Amino acid sequence: MQKHHTIYFVFFAFIFQIVEAQQPAKPDAVAIYNQIKKLNFLGSVLYIAAHPDDENTRLISYLSNQINARTGYLSLTRGDGGQNLIGPELREQLGLIRTQELIEARKIDGGEQFFSRANDFGFSKNPVETLQIWDKNQVLSDVIWTIRKFQPDVIINRFDHRSPGTTHGHHTSSAMLSFEAFDKVNDAAVFPNQLQYVSTWQPKRLFFNTSWWFYGSKEKFEAADKTNLINMKIGTYYPSLGKSNQEIAALSRSRHQSQGFGSTGTRGEEDEYLEFLKGDIPKDKTNLFEGIDTTWNRVKNGKSIGDILANVEKNFDFKNPSTSIPELVKAYNLIDQLADKHWRTIKSEEIKKIIAACAGLYLEAVSDRQEVTRGSTLKIKLEAINRSNIPMKLNGIGAVPVYSHKEDQKATDLQFNIPYSQNITLDIPYDFDFTNPYWLNQKGSIGMYQVVNQENIGIPDVIRQVKVGFWIAINGVEIPFERNVVYKYNDDVIGEVYQPLDIVPVASSSFAEKVYIFNNDRSKLVTVKVKAGKDTVTGNVKLNVPLNWEVSPTEIPFNLDKKNQEMLAVFNVSPSKEAGEISINSIVAVDGQVYDQEKIDINYTHIYKQMVLKPAEAKGIRLKIKTKDEKIAYIMGAGDEVPKSLTQMGYEVSILKPEEITTEKLQDFDVVMTGIRAYNVVNALAYKQSILLDFVKNGKTMIVQYNTLDDIVTKDMSPFPLKISRDRVTEENAEVRFLAPNHPVLNYPNKITEEDFKGWKQEQGLYYPSEWDANFTPILSANDKGEKPKDGALLVAKYGKGNYIYTGISFFRELPEGVSGAFRLLANIIAIGK
Repeated sequence: MQKHHTIYFVFFAFIFQIVEAQQPAKPDAVAIYNQIKKLNFLGSVLYIAAHPDDENTRLISYLSNQINARTGYLSLTRGDGGQNLIGPELREQLGLIRTQELIEARKIDGGEQFFSRANDFGFSKNPVETLQIWDKNQVLSDVIWTIRKFQPDVIINRFDHRSPGTTHGHHTSSAMLSFEAFDKVNDAAVFPNQLQYVSTWQPKRLFFNTSWWFYGSKEKFEAADKTNLINMKIGTYYPSLGKSNQEIAALSRSRHQSQGFGSTGTRGEEDEYLEFLKGDIPKDKTNLFEGIDTTWNRVKNGKSIGDILANVEKNFDFKNPSTSIPELVKAYNLIDQLADKHWRTIKSEEIKKIIAACAGLYLEAVSDRQEVTRGSTLKIKLEAINRSNIPMKLNGIGAVPVYSHKEDQKATDLQFNIPYSQNITLDIPYDFDFTNPYWLNQKGSIGMYQVVNQENIGIPDVIRQVKVGFWIAINGVEIPFERNVVYKYNDDVIGEVYQPLDIVPVASSSFAEKVYIFNNDRSKLVTVKVKAGKDTVTGNVKLNVPLNWEVSPTEIPFNLDKKNQEMLAVFNVSPSKEAGEISINSIVAVDGQVYDQEKIDINYTHIYKQMVLKPAEAKGIRLKIKTKDEKIAYIMGAGDEVPKSLTQMGYEVSILKPEEITTEKLQDFDVVMTGIRAYNVVNALAYKQSILLDFVKNGKTMIVQYNTLDDIVTKDMSPFPLKISRDRVTEENAEVRFLAPNHPVLNYPNKITEEDFKGWKQEQGLYYPSEWDANFTPILSANDKGEKPKDGALLVAKYGKGNYIYTGISFFRELPEGVSGAFRLLANIIAIGK
């Protein structure tokens, strides 16, 4: 049976949804029973910190799975400013990866995830700097917004608001903002614009999740006065799951793969301590919710619901969960009539999932393709099956939002274990947004993302607009269920694979390189890849450059027959006479419409496929830079794009695998350069180091980029003693002083001046050595405001006939950003052997 539907504009306003584009959950009887217990608990806790991986998963898991509290984690940032151990993505793309890692973590530990609009701009040493770069008022607004939406009874801060300067500035800022918000969230005069969507709210108490670490040692913590602390025993063992609370928490924390936070679970009793800060202090120092009614009695007309659900929990049949459905439907009907919109919304969604799980009710809407363009028609296969003996009818299906648009159709009996399927088509409206993380749709600042729609603030995931509603009648009560339209296919190795449905442009384009270096007046070939978002795309592509630059040809036509087909357009770009930086923009025109975005797909096995749209642009740099003809062997570490930048500079670059590091192979090269964290992640370097140091001793150059303190694979990373520290210079515009102004690395082949350290991005460098052998010559000195000079950014040592260089300078950030001075300085480092 074919039906044709037109999707109307959709905004699903339930702010706390997590859009699921993965394989649907299929809970067993134990999971259903645990959901029923959670349904019967009307208490909430909000945990607040600064970044993905700051959260205490042990506590979140315990509160969610043992206490059965609705537990949220508000991470003020998405972790955009961190490093990436699994690939080259940085900044916004890394933030998207870490967002998904948090969402996956919450699926494991049972929490819910939220964010503010704060942008992780990198390491900050104090909250004063943090709150200047963030817009403090906007981030405070987002914290208050989340509290008003989530309505927590209890708030727990991960960090101490009273200790600025002792930890990351973002950390302290998260606690300071939470502390301030606690007193303002119930004031209608504070951010009154929010009150058209939410009401004021007053949490009962505020805590700081302290531990021995904050006291400096376990001994000091043992001796401390704990009168003001709540002690929670979080080492619960769940026999029905076969796991301890800590083992669940470790699985959750291990989702942070981009940060290398794989964790091993523990077993046995453990303590968590909460220091009381504000509100009503509980007398029972083991009960977080003392004095708070967490039963259905806290809701007007809730007692009858609680009575029904108490019996459902008491009489739950693990062998046949469907016996609970009649009473669950009664409870759903009563919940749907509650005047309390907050609990009505939350508990309606919870009980619908339980009813579906008890019935084995499987509802799905699957697209015939993973990507679709606006204005196109999408074929969708609907599936519904009732795997219980409870009579059900499918009263209707249709586009959402639910409750507003249902296709009239004859009610269909969903008989026991008999699949129902239907094929429909949906027209994708032209006014639907392209799929993109909503916080990236508007241009933000260094410290803040811009989100225009107040109701979107805090939503963790990409907002999906293409949905289908199923209206199911059980015992005369009609219950609406909503499903995102998804795409799935079978992989011969791993089986069924689910992916989200993405709305893509008709055409997108991208540059072969993100930075083009013009170190003389000669033109360069600039290659643009044009990709079709659907079949039969005909148009032209051109480059936009400033008037004092030239491009030929003016435009290049293309004709792409098939979706995802690509075409390379090659332009000849001539620079201006003057040194400077420009943006080169790719513009694709198809049927009178202009498409100026690059489409980036992010695929990792531990998260679900993500798509990002960003301006299709590259940076052109007319740069006064001199390079030699060195051949460079690059040994990748945790992942960076430095080799691409080296190629743009004119070097011949080869990526060497660890097994290729041999004396014979290295004879072909002048320079060996290791990628970021190579000595943390490439275990083979432990037994290849003697070969590399012999390479230096015989007259060649080795450049080692930064490594962290942890898990260095060999103590012989350097030919001379070298102690890595956590020293860094986070102020990218900090004054740089020359410690060895006559050293060749500052003079040949390029004369390095203070101008070369202007326009740097996010930071100057990190993990500088704090101690080094006298054979090293420190070249540069800089420091953040109020700190002592850091002299370990660039260390050069003669070793045998060659040169060994260790540097914590953030070339991995600066080169892809097109920072001219970083290119010039690196050219000198490479040329030191000449």
